[in-house]
Amino acid sequence: MTNAMIIIAIIAYLVLVVYIGFFFSKKNASTDDFYLGGRRLGPFVTAMSAEASDMSSWLLMGLPGVALAGVVGLTGTFAEAVWTAVGLALGTYLNWLIVAKPLRHYSERIGAFTLPDFFSFRYGEKKGVLLVISAIIIIIFFVPYTASGFSAIGKLFNSLFGVDYHTAMIIGACVIAVYTILGGFLAASTTDFIQSIIMTIALLVIIGVGVSSAGGFGAAMDNAANAATAVPKGHYFSLNGAGSYGLLPIISTMAWGLGYFGMPHILLRFMAIDDKNKLKLSRRIATVWVVIAMFVAIFIGVIGYSFCVKNGIIDKNFDPERIIVYMARVIAKINPFVALVAGVILAGILASVMSTADSQMLAASSSVSENIVKRFFMKDADEQKQIKVARIAVICIAIVAVFFAWNPDSSVFRIVSFAWAGFGASFGPLMLFSLFWRRTNIYGAVAGVISGGAMIFIWKFGIAKLGGVFAIYELLPAFIVNCIVLVVVSLLTPPPAKEVTDVFDEVKAMN
Repeated sequence: MTNAMIIIAIIAYLVLVVYIGFFFSKKNASTDDFYLGGRRLGPFVTAMSAEASDMSSWLLMGLPGVALAGVVGLTGTFAEAVWTAVGLALGTYLNWLIVAKPLRHYSERIGAFTLPDFFSFRYGEKKGVLLVISAIIIIIFFVPYTASGFSAIGKLFNSLFGVDYHTAMIIGACVIAVYTILGGFLAASTTDFIQSIIMTIALLVIIGVGVSSAGGFGAAMDNAANAATAVPKGHYFSLNGAGSYGLLPIISTMAWGLGYFGMPHILLRFMAIDDKNKLKLSRRIATVWVVIAMFVAIFIGVIGYSFCVKNGIIDKNFDPERIIVYMARVIAKINPFVALVAGVILAGILASVMSTADSQMLAASSSVSENIVKRFFMKDADEQKQIKVARIAVICIAIVAVFFAWNPDSSVFRIVSFAWAGFGASFGPLMLFSLFWRRTNIYGAVAGVISGGAMIFIWKFGIAKLGGVFAIYELLPAFIVNCIVLVVVSLLTPPPAKEVTDVFDEVKAMN
């Protein structure tokens, strides 16, 4: 009966998202509709879909897992989870505050509805060099990012029902691909909005169950603190203030927030909002939800230790990233009604995965179909043929991501961390300079994007291995390198053409 109720809740959720895909399939008359929903998103959907697509399985699996592992001293530190959340909260707010409105104005003015479009049209390039480079970077980093979501689905169903990891992962990928292919951006954004609600319910229920199981809030905190003090100093951040976490690691970890300025699937929401005057409302909704959601996710990692010990869950096969899954399985045994609630919690994990994977596949497919295929091979294709190509691109991206997710032992947090750094370092500086520095030119833009993306790999797989002060999150040094290269090259090469700066001045006046 327990498994039956969980399955009912999950199937009901899957049927709902597929139905939404069918519902919006008739509303995609053009590629503008398919990729930006005709710029018709309301403030609530804009805010919640942007943050749901941002948080992903990282919120319900990655972040609680890092917090729990830090508390008990398995890997990493508790401070890593805390300062990552602080950086992301600041990044969320600043992205909505300084990027959303000017990007909405600029993208509409120059007729861009993908991120590579925006960069290319912003600098008036004719050969499409920046456009192709941007599209390739999106594909390179979105494939493993999407794969992390597929991997989370496989882990979820393998933990719950003993279903083969690969079978579950493939089925999940197919469901996401179906409603994304059918409904495009409107379906992805609407399901993301619904998924953000389900994720919130899941987080709140788990908090209540975890605190109750530990014997109250104080008992849960005491248990976590006692666990932390059993770990060698310097390898934890105990809840009573002991332990160590230096200034450089804090700055490095907070650099997660810089990633927001270059996230294609989030920036597309800014470009798609209907009423530009309601962006302030969207910003407030998004920021409040992100802060609360991340605090709750970290707290789940803290109280998860007490819960796991009490229920005999921690063993040699224990995976901190599955803490919410373990907790849901335990509470599902209470009675059929509670099992249904547990099903909603697990659907919340599924929702967190799907809300990001659909947006990632859409953004990656737009890079393939719009910025490469249409630009260079099908310039005269009609709208229906372009939509067909876009849907084929979604399928191709999903297939490649499945292969990347084939290893069931991959860490959701680490995969997302690398992809996040890739986008932040490649596109973040360029987005900010494109919106706010008139002197930026195409040469600086191309050099900056290439240097930022390359430095991610150089630092991650080379320099960071030197250890010490070099063992920091690769996003920070790569972001700085991009900024320096972009400015220097722009100043050493001819200024942008007058028609480019005229548009810049026009958009600046609108803001």
